[in-house]
Amino acid sequence: MPVELKGSCHCGAVRFSVESSTAVPYQICLCSICRKVGGVGGSINLGADSNTLKVTGKEHIQIYKAVLDRGTSKERIATSERNFCGKCSTMLWLYDKSWPELLHPFASAIDSPELPQPEKLVCIKLDSKPAYVRLPEGDKEVYEDYGPDTLEEWHKKNKLFVA
Repeated sequence: MPVELKGSCHCGAVRFSVESSTAVPYQICLCSICRKVGGVGGSINLGADSNTLKVTGKEHIQIYKAVLDRGTSKERIATSERNFCGKCSTMLWLYDKSWPELLHPFASAIDSPELPQPEKLVCIKLDSKPAYVRLPEGDKEVYEDYGPDTLEEWHKKNKLFVA
């Protein structure tokens, strides 16, 4: 049975729940988007079934579509939508219509259950990390770009996938 994740924004205007088979926060993204919208330490996304999303306070949700390759001839708008509270700016989840069955809640917005600490953290997009940003302490794998596993593959490989 998947895990029901319950989350909210900081001011409490938005609350949500969603079912997840991949609820271990093992991967931190240090790309410029995640650092700027999620804070200097980057963002940790979980995976969830988008069809199970229940929201109260929808009227407070705003969407940000990131600008990719800003200032270059390749500049474009991302297809992914970062949903956040328009009152307090808490990042809630990421959704991309390219994968309509998936939703990626930000671990920082999850209130319950208490998320488990992974044995090893995976740090991705170090090619975007400025020198002043320190990597988290403890056992970790680091990748200049993305790691080799999807959220589902990592959870299955580590026997943490909940069907």
